[in-house]
Amino acid sequence: MALSTKNSKDRKNPLEYTRNIGIAAHIDAGKTTTTERILFYTGVVHKMGEVHDGATVTDWMEQERERGITITSAAISCSWTTKEGPFKGIEQRVNIIDTPGHVDFTAEVERSLRVLDGAVGVFCAVAGVQPQSETVWRQMDKYHVPRLAFVNKMDRTGADFLGAVHDIRHKLGGNAHPLYLNIGAEDKFKGLVDLVKEVAYIYDETDPKGMDFHEVAIPAEYAAQTKEYRNSLIEALADFDDNLAEKFLDGVSVTIEELRHAIRKATLSMQFLGVIPGSAFKNKGVQMLLDSVVNYLPSPLDLPPMPAHKDDGEIVGVSPDDSALPCGLAFKLATDPFVGKLIFFRMYAGTLRKGDVLYNPRTRKTERISRLMLMKANDRIDIDVAYSGDICAIIGARNVITGDTLCARELDFRLEPPTFPEPVISMSIEPKTKADQEKLSLALQRLAEEDPTFCVTSNQDTGQTIIAGMGELHLEIIRDRLFREFKVEADAGRPQIAYRETIRQPADGEGKFIRQSGGRGQYGHAIIKLEPNEKGKGIEIVNEIVGGVVPREYIKPIEEGITEGARNGTVAGYPVVDFIARIVDGSFHEVDSSEMAFKMAGIFAFKDAMKKASPLLLEPIMKVEVATPEMYQGDVMGDLNRRRGQIQGMETKGPIVNITAHVPLENMFGYATDVRSLSKGRASYVMEPECFSDVPSSIAQKIVETSSRAPART
Repeated sequence: MALSTKNSKDRKNPLEYTRNIGIAAHIDAGKTTTTERILFYTGVVHKMGEVHDGATVTDWMEQERERGITITSAAISCSWTTKEGPFKGIEQRVNIIDTPGHVDFTAEVERSLRVLDGAVGVFCAVAGVQPQSETVWRQMDKYHVPRLAFVNKMDRTGADFLGAVHDIRHKLGGNAHPLYLNIGAEDKFKGLVDLVKEVAYIYDETDPKGMDFHEVAIPAEYAAQTKEYRNSLIEALADFDDNLAEKFLDGVSVTIEELRHAIRKATLSMQFLGVIPGSAFKNKGVQMLLDSVVNYLPSPLDLPPMPAHKDDGEIVGVSPDDSALPCGLAFKLATDPFVGKLIFFRMYAGTLRKGDVLYNPRTRKTERISRLMLMKANDRIDIDVAYSGDICAIIGARNVITGDTLCARELDFRLEPPTFPEPVISMSIEPKTKADQEKLSLALQRLAEEDPTFCVTSNQDTGQTIIAGMGELHLEIIRDRLFREFKVEADAGRPQIAYRETIRQPADGEGKFIRQSGGRGQYGHAIIKLEPNEKGKGIEIVNEIVGGVVPREYIKPIEEGITEGARNGTVAGYPVVDFIARIVDGSFHEVDSSEMAFKMAGIFAFKDAMKKASPLLLEPIMKVEVATPEMYQGDVMGDLNRRRGQIQGMETKGPIVNITAHVPLENMFGYATDVRSLSKGRASYVMEPECFSDVPSSIAQKIVETSSRAPART
């Protein structure tokens, strides 16, 4: 295969032979175990660690090993040489990011998928598509990530590979087709049928590591099923390949190479999903998954140019090319006890060497890169140069936040940053001793830099420090990290709901800020119109000033004033969302007007309009899915109804009933204990933020009365 001219002659791993992939799925689907097996088969580790033993490479944090869950995404590189397909015999560099499954750490998945070229969605063969699977799927769609599916846990009781494929089609709308079929299931799962080559692979049960498997003829009892699903696969691929379509319609047999080419083409189109069965825990199917990653998922060269935005609104495309000017995205920050601030960086174009200087368009300042590293979970390998398409870590850049573009000064554009959900839960936190005060402030600042979904604010009325995050577990991990990493002892208050406020009807507001104290005074005057915006659209501020009644230089301060006023609403002091503010009129003074005066006028105008606009309180609603034995179904549903929950649907899978409901977050505290009590410990649940909804008036009144955050109430 001829190599692209976009490769540097010094480059060890050409772009064509590079795969940047993520492993993403619902919690407990087996992502980390699958990653661990990949590392074993690629020779990165020589002993397979287990999640339940706290011995896996990518779950390196103490909190991860204690809880058996992934909290932070871990990047690691490995090499794989496939024995089949167009890349046969060529060593491929595979950069993997193992992401968390718990909804509280969804930001880790979000920013990882933003910089990855392809992904493997892991599904449980028993449970099929689960709630967080849907969230991850939407994130992959959002960032246009081509993907494969690995149906894991084929050794478990109740495993149903074709049932999981059916689930993916109907719940996720994916055009899913098996690339392999399972031979046996549950405790009789012993191998796979390759639908492309029309052969079977039977694992040697005397080799517990799964290294040895034999290629044999397809067992007679699987011949009819193999023919049916191979024809179905070819028919699906005919939509993406005219040559294949012609052969299919003419009844001409298709070669293995043609079929592989069509699968790759279809996968890159994002309109097709190849599915592979396996059991990571029992070491079966992982090598076939690796072959599929190499043969079907994209290299950086296979993807369209990455859009970048200039200040004048022009959009330019960035393509991988080692000879181009350097450009990349800082997608994650981490604090390392040995090297300080680590910035995880995806190189999109150019070549970066240690000692180089990059420009940050956000700050308009340059940053010197003192060291470059390849990350292997929490281990680091120093490198001298990073090429386009690489994922590395840089040290030395100071004023960088998640989502910043770092590039050559001549480029001066910004790559699209990842977006993150708003926090839904908050609590107060106080240091136990005076000596811890400064340490707490510094530690919270660093944690907020690392995690875009973790926010720190100060309550002006009470002087308390308020931390906010995505859930109880999220804040629990933050407190644990404060103690272990930063040696700060702190007391936390009871978790509070992150309510929001919005408006129901249009209203006008006027704000004047006039101060006269001898000499030059202060004068600012703004008139605005507030209107409700569509749910989820956020805040829009429109300048409709005509005739220069307010000079152009004072428009931005008015906008800043409106934004600042919206941080504390008039119902109970919570942030205001989903409104349009139109700046329609005002006046100014030739001498006394200033930016500060107009900012204050903007705040006053917003507060004035908000009070007249029928403000109301919004509460976070959670999507809750409870898996319970059928005998406890009635008790669980009754309990959800008592929590103001609305049942959305039920699905029976064998002896288990999956109940989906929308429940206010306020009523979900302590639910883990309650649902176990109701079901004698046999039910489990997951929940994720769904939307914000109106708070019933009787409950809203109580919130207003008890809120210590309400500087003004209506």
